Amino acid sequence: MFRVTAYRTRVAVIAALTLLCLPACSAGQPKSSDAAARVKGPISLVYLQKQGDQQYFLDEADGARARAAELGVQLKVVDVGTDADRTVREVRSAVGAGAHGVIVVVPDPVVGPEVARITRDAGVVLLASDDQICTNLADPAVCAHKRLVPRVGFSSAQTGFEVGRRAAEEYRKAGWKPADTRVVSVWRHDVSVCRERVDAAAEAFLQAGQVTTLDLGTDNTVAGAQQKVAATVAAERSGVRHWVVWGCNDENVQGAVTALQEAGVGPDHVIGVGLGAYLACRNWVSGRPTGMRAALFINGRAVGALAVQTVYDRLRDGREMPAESFAPATMVDAATWKTSGAACH
Repeated sequence: MFRVTAYRTRVAVIAALTLLCLPACSAGQPKSSDAAARVKGPISLVYLQKQGDQQYFLDEADGARARAAELGVQLKVVDVGTDADRTVREVRSAVGAGAHGVIVVVPDPVVGPEVARITRDAGVVLLASDDQICTNLADPAVCAHKRLVPRVGFSSAQTGFEVGRRAAEEYRKAGWKPADTRVVSVWRHDVSVCRERVDAAAEAFLQAGQVTTLDLGTDNTVAGAQQKVAATVAAERSGVRHWVVWGCNDENVQGAVTALQEAGVGPDHVIGVGLGAYLACRNWVSGRPTGMRAALFINGRAVGALAVQTVYDRLRDGREMPAESFAPATMVDAATWKTSGAACH
């Protein structure tokens, strides 16, 4: 069960106190990356991941471990699942154990200010992985740029745009009409990078014309998306023959494609474009027709390695961490994924 309510209440109180304190209290507060001194001896890092059983995050952890081994870094990887409380506890534990740096993929950005405070007060370097967090607000989307924690991952706007552009290409190629087509956009609504991805996808798809979009909130899992889309398809079937699907990750699109298939919608009437390709590729291995037409391959191993390297460079050489560092992404499909470097598990 998600334990986020208590944090949202706590953040509201903190926000109120912050308004009373500004601007006097803001003076002299260093960014988390500014608080740490260079480390001459062995470097110890902790990588906290949400939903660490998902293939992308498994790949990310493998990439982080491999780079840590190359650099001689002591690395501990912890899967916090979807537990916001545990994320904060693990940050405290990392600090208490003497970690020099913490890399975190938060289950919910609401914990960002507390995570930033804990690491800043301890002089520990903090780097956000994949999802953005803010040092003083629960919602990174409304955070001042200088208050955003440095992040590694991939450009949400660019990846979302590529997804929408490929969906538009497939839509035009299929010759479908807006009147009997629906776009299904499935994503977790309280995650700012998800919002950026689907908004960019929608913008890119406009080049193909105006199509009614069904915006569905999910928990970013296959089962969650499948359940939500199944209910939506049942309500929307009248007069609708074709479906275009995108989402925040491969899980959302896979769940939607599966729901449509189980509802009797044939693969020729579904255009699904995933984001990650680690689940999308499973549809292509068998060679059977599928509604998963393409996916943007994001190399989780590259992101994990980049995260470790970024913190290492900060601690060893004093190199300032960039505001954002991105790993490359490549659009793949049934014909190209094997040569792209994507691993299908």
